[in-house]
Amino acid sequence: MKKLTGFLMVAALISSLAGCKSGGKGNGELLGVQGRKPWFQDEPNGMVFIPQGVFQAGQSDQDVMFSLNNQTKTVSVKAFFMDDTEITNNEYRQFVFWVRDSIAHTILGNVTEDEKGVAHIDWSKKIKYNDNATADELAEMYYPESEQIYGRREMNFSNLKYRYKSYDFAEAAKKSNAKKTRSQFLKDLNPFVYPDTLVWTRDFAFSYNEPQTQKYFSHPAYDDYPVVGVTWEQANAFCNWRTDLLNDYRLTKGLPEMPPFRLPTEWEFEYAARAGHTTSPYPWGGPYVRNDKGCFLANFKPGRGNYTDDGGFYTVKVRQYNPNDYGLYDMSGNVAEWTSTAFEESVSSTVHDLNPDYKYNAKAEEDKVRKRKVIRGGSWKDIGFMLQTSTRTYEYQDTAKSYVGFRCVMDFLGRDIKDF
Repeated sequence: MKKLTGFLMVAALISSLAGCKSGGKGNGELLGVQGRKPWFQDEPNGMVFIPQGVFQAGQSDQDVMFSLNNQTKTVSVKAFFMDDTEITNNEYRQFVFWVRDSIAHTILGNVTEDEKGVAHIDWSKKIKYNDNATADELAEMYYPESEQIYGRREMNFSNLKYRYKSYDFAEAAKKSNAKKTRSQFLKDLNPFVYPDTLVWTRDFAFSYNEPQTQKYFSHPAYDDYPVVGVTWEQANAFCNWRTDLLNDYRLTKGLPEMPPFRLPTEWEFEYAARAGHTTSPYPWGGPYVRNDKGCFLANFKPGRGNYTDDGGFYTVKVRQYNPNDYGLYDMSGNVAEWTSTAFEESVSSTVHDLNPDYKYNAKAEEDKVRKRKVIRGGSWKDIGFMLQTSTRTYEYQDTAKSYVGFRCVMDFLGRDIKDF
C-alpha cells in the first residue's frame, strides 16, 4: 500500500509540473497563446479601403459587340485595399532603380551572406553612377562604345531582371498532390523589369509617336502619368517587389507582415469600379460619358479620329478626372489595366459566386490562347463602350502595350475596417 501511495504522489507531481509548463499563468484554463501583439491593418500608402459587398457582375447595358463573354451573375467580394490610381512612371521607376542598384551593389561587392546563405545588400553605401571610376567598374551594365548615341555612356536597362519565387497554392491544394514537397510548387521567375518603350511606335502603323518612345518613361515631365509598356508578368514582379519592400521594413521594426500586394481579380476590379452603382454602366454612376455641363468624364476616344475633346491626347496625369464613390481614379479610361484573371469566354458560368477567380499560369512554350489575361477599364485610345464597368477583353501575358497599365490591391484581414 505504501508503494502504491508513493507512485501516486510521483504521478501527481509529474502531472503538476506538466500543467505548469503547458498552462503558464492560466492555472489550467484555455487562454490561447499569450503575449501576441494586437493587430491593426494599416491602410497602405496610396490605397483606399474597398468594403465587402455583393453586386451583379456582368453586362449592365447592351452588348453592342455581341461578344457574349460576360453573362450576369450575383457574386460576393471580400474587403480589400486598392491603389487609388494606376501605378505611375515614377512609382515604377523606384522598382527599376532598386533592381539596377541591387545588381550594381553585387558587382561592386557590397553584398554579404548570413549563416543561412541569404544575401544581404549594404544599402548604406551609395553608388555614384556619374563617377567615371565607378562607371568603369560597372561597365557590363552599360552599352558598349559601338552602341552609344552621341558618344554618351548610357546604361543598358534592357539587361535588368528581377529574380523571385512564386508559389502555386491552387496546385498545392489538390489532393492528388498531397505527397509532393513544397519545392514542387515553387516557380523561379526572372522577368525583365524595364518597360518596353518601343510600344508607342510599334502599336500604331504610319503614326509619328517617336517622342513618346524616347521620353515617356524617362523624362520627369511624365512622372505622374500611368506606366505603360509593362507585361502582365512584369506587373506581377512589381507586386512581389513592393511586398518585400514593405515587409522587410516592418520586420526591422518588429511589426507583423502585411498581406502581399497583387493584381486584382477581374471581379474585384469591376466591383471597385462600380462603387455601389450596380446597374450603371460607368464608374461615375450615370449612363453618359459627359456630365451635365457637357464635359467628358474620362480620357478616351470620343469620336472617329478625335482624341482631344476629353482634354487628353495620349495618356494624361493621374487624378485629372473625378474619382468614383470609393475614391478611385481612372477606373475607366486613361489606360486599361491588367487583372490576375485568365481570360475565358464562358468563365462567368464556371467560377464560384464567393469571391470568384480564375487563374491559369501559362508556360512560355504553351499556345498563346492560354496566355490571355483579362484587362479592364478601357484606355485613351478606346471608344466609350470599352470604358463600361462590365466590358471585358484581354491581352497576352507576355506582351506590352502603350495603352495597358495596372494597379495593385491588398487583402484586408477581417470583415470590415470598422471591426478594428
